[in-house]
Amino acid sequence: MSLSRSDSRQYEKAKRKKQFRNRLSLILILFGVVIIIVGTLLVFTKDNSIKSWIPFIGNNDNRGSITNEAGVKGNKNGTTGKVDVVPEATDEPKSGGEESGEVATGEEKTTVEPIQTDAVIVDEETNSGSDERISLSFVGDLLPGEYVTPFMTQHGYGFPYEKAMLYLSEPDLLAGNLELPITKRGTPLVGNKYVYKGLPEALPALRDAGFDVFSLANNHALDQGVEGMVDTMTHLDEAGISHMGTGNNDTEAFAPVIKEVNGIKVAYIGVSNVIPFAEQKADRNVAGIAETYETTRTVKAIKSAKEKADIVVLMVHWGVMGADMPEPYQKNNARIYIDAGADLVIGSHPHVLQGFEKYKGKWIAYSLGNFVFTNYPKDALAETGVLDAACSKKGDCELSFYPMKVTEVQPTPLEGEEAKALLDRLTSISFGVKLEEDGSIVEK
Repeated sequence: MSLSRSDSRQYEKAKRKKQFRNRLSLILILFGVVIIIVGTLLVFTKDNSIKSWIPFIGNNDNRGSITNEAGVKGNKNGTTGKVDVVPEATDEPKSGGEESGEVATGEEKTTVEPIQTDAVIVDEETNSGSDERISLSFVGDLLPGEYVTPFMTQHGYGFPYEKAMLYLSEPDLLAGNLELPITKRGTPLVGNKYVYKGLPEALPALRDAGFDVFSLANNHALDQGVEGMVDTMTHLDEAGISHMGTGNNDTEAFAPVIKEVNGIKVAYIGVSNVIPFAEQKADRNVAGIAETYETTRTVKAIKSAKEKADIVVLMVHWGVMGADMPEPYQKNNARIYIDAGADLVIGSHPHVLQGFEKYKGKWIAYSLGNFVFTNYPKDALAETGVLDAACSKKGDCELSFYPMKVTEVQPTPLEGEEAKALLDRLTSISFGVKLEEDGSIVEK
C-alpha cells in the first residue's frame, strides 16, 4: 500500500532516527575492531616502532561526550491581568460587520484531495507494548506571513524556528494553530480590521521544523474566502502536513486527523469559539469552520474519535485576547470536552499564555500564546514556549512546558532566573497545579 505524503514524512522522520543509531553503532563496532587489531599487533611483535605510528596508544582515554541541551526553561515579564490589545468581540459571531481586533503587531506520489480527514501515520518502529509512550508537543499561534515575511525573505523561511529546533524536532508529533490562509489568490474578507495571508513557499520550512498537524479552526481561516481556505488545505496536503477544523461541509470540518506512532493512535480535532461571521460556520452544505459555541457537535466528534483512537486531542480557539485568565465558559466547556473523552484540551487565540489545569486526570492548557506571530512583541506577548505531553496508550499524560521568549520573530529558550520567573508566573495563573523548575507540571 502506498503511503500518503504525510505518511511518508513520518516514516522518513523515524527512519532518520534509526539510521543515526545504526551509524553510531557501526562506528563503535569499527572502533572496537581497530583496538583489537592494534592490541594483537603489540602482543605479537617486538618491534617497538609500531607504537611510533599509533599515536593514540597510551594511558589517555579521550572519549567524546554527547551533551543533551533539553534542560532549558522560562522567563517572566511580571505581566498579569490583560495586555493592551484591541477589544474582543462578543462570543457569538456577527451576521455582518467588523470582527474583533487582533494584536497589531514519502517520496511516493499520491492524489491530493482538498480535505484530509483520517490520515494515519505508522511508525516503522511500532511497538504495541503496554508500557509504550508517545511524545506529543504543542505550540500556540503561528503566522508565517504578514509581519514575519520580511524576516523570512531576508534570512530564509526556516529562520523563525531555528532557536527552538531542539524542542520542535524531538517529539513524535508536533501540532500548532495556523492562523492565516495559505494562498496566492482569494478575496480579502470585508468587515475585519485584520486580514491575513501567507505564501505556500513558507510551508516546507514548517514541515522541516517538525510540524505534523495544524488546526485551521480559527477566526482567520476565511480571511481570503472559501477559495483561500480550500487552497490552504490543498497546500498543506502537498507539503505533507495534516490539518483539521475546516472543510467543504461540517462533516469534513469536524473530522479528526488520526496519527499512529509506537502503536498508539492519536486523534486531533480542531474547533473554534471565535468566528467573525455566522455564515463562516461549516454546515451540511456550507464550507467553513468547525464551531463550538454550542458544544453538542464537538462532543459528538470527540466520542466518535475515541472509538477510533487511543488518545483524543481537542485543539480549541477561544477566550479573550490579551487576558491571562480563562473565561468561565472556557473552564466549563473544557470539562464537557474531557467528560466526552478528550485526553488533552489545548487552547489558542488570547495571544498570551494562560494557565494549566488537571481535571479527572486529564489536562487543559487554556492558551499557549503566540509562537511565531508578530515581529517585535513585548511583555506577555513575547512569552511563549513548547508544551510536551508524554502519554501512555491509555491517555495518561505527564506534561512539561519549555518556556521561551520571542526575540524579533524567533522563540528563544530561556534559562536560569528568567526561566524560573515565567514558570512561577504560570503557576500563579494555573488551577491546582504548579510548574517545577524543570518545566514539569504537577498537581499541588
